[in-house]
This record gives sequence, C-alpha cells and structure tokens, in this order.
Amino acid sequence: MPLLTVDVDREVRALRPDFAALALRVSGVRNGPGTADSERCLDQAEALARGTTEPHPHVLAWREAFRAFGAKPQRTASSVDALWQRAAKGQLPRLNWLVDLYNAVSVLHALPVGGEDAAQFEGTLRLIRASGTEPFDTVKAGVPAVESPDPGEVVWADTRGVTCRRWNWRQGTRTRLTDASTDVLFILERLEPFPLDQLHAAGDALLAAIQARCPDIRIHRQLLGRGEEETP
Repeated sequence: MPLLTVDVDREVRALRPDFAALALRVSGVRNGPGTADSERCLDQAEALARGTTEPHPHVLAWREAFRAFGAKPQRTASSVDALWQRAAKGQLPRLNWLVDLYNAVSVLHALPVGGEDAAQFEGTLRLIRASGTEPFDTVKAGVPAVESPDPGEVVWADTRGVTCRRWNWRQGTRTRLTDASTDVLFILERLEPFPLDQLHAAGDALLAAIQARCPDIRIHRQLLGRGEEETP
C-alpha cells in the first residue's frame, strides 16, 4: 500500500509531552452496514458505561488537555468523553461496521479512537496547533459548510486542510468512513496515566475484530509521540 506519513508537531509535543498515538493503516478492508458482531460490541460498551459511576482517569486527562489549548470540554468534549456519556444512556450511534467497531473499542478501552478514509488524504497528516486559517469541511444545519479552527487549536490536518478539530472532537466530512471505504487509517490517542501497553492492546482488539471478517487485510503500525523511539 502507498506510504501515508503521519506526524506530531513539536508544538503539540511541548503542550503534552505525555501524548502518544497508535496509527494503524489497514488496507483491503470491506466496510458496510453494522453486523451482529459489531452490535454485540456496542452492547458491551454500553453495559460497561452504565455500570461505571465515576469518570475514567483517562477521560479526566483529556479534559485537562482540552483546557490547555483553550477548549471548554463541557461544550466540546473529547471523543471518548462524548461516547462515554452516550454509552451510559444506551445511545451509542449505529453508523456503519467500521465506525461501530472503533466506537465500541473507544468505550471499552477508554481512549479516543478515530477512523478516516486514507484514500482521501493529501500529503502528510500532522497533529498541529492551527493558525486559524485552515479550512475544515463540515455540515451545519444539514448543509455542507467550511469552517476554520481557532488559532492555537490542536487539530489533525493534511495539505488540503483540517481533518479533525480540537484534537479528536469532530471529524471532517472529506475523510469520513463510508460503506465504500477500503483503505482506512485508525488513530488511537493516549495521555498519562494511560499505559502504553494498554494502547497497543486496544489496537490489537480493533485489528482482531476486523481480521475476523477480513482476513486478508494489510496492516502498517506506527507509534507516535511518547515511546515511539522504542518501536522497532
């Protein structure tokens, strides 16, 4: 599969030196509507969230990270925070097989997980602090729209613009996963005190679920940020 370069800018590393991300490039996957297996995973995630009374330490760590670059987590929560709240109400979204799987893994392992259509990226995908001029393709009131991030906001962006705002709050429309997506980039994100071995375990769980349906997938694995120097 063609190389897709993923990088974390030094300004983000300075903001949170404990940040690490596991990037999983998965090619040859077959997406589509949810299945009995993905529904079972979502049910397990909702049951876990309903049985938990206190916020997970990793959810609290992400709230602090959002505050550090000026975001208000009570208004624009991290993806794992928002999913936990929906899971506790038994209201996780059912969108398509891959999105349902990674949302379930996000809740079950208490960390942000995102999935993007790798075929839609242009150039290097980087986690940066925005200038405030980058375009972000989204939908407002059901109509396609283009917004820009706040200056200093932490965003994922390629050469065409922002693909995910406020670290992992909202994905753009250009790279979102559809039923036709076959080449996917998953990014699993971690802050202390979340252990690196649990980050890898979450990635393994996601890949195992995909391989059970698509045994011939090709995988490229990359660790970014804290601990990447230990990756062979």
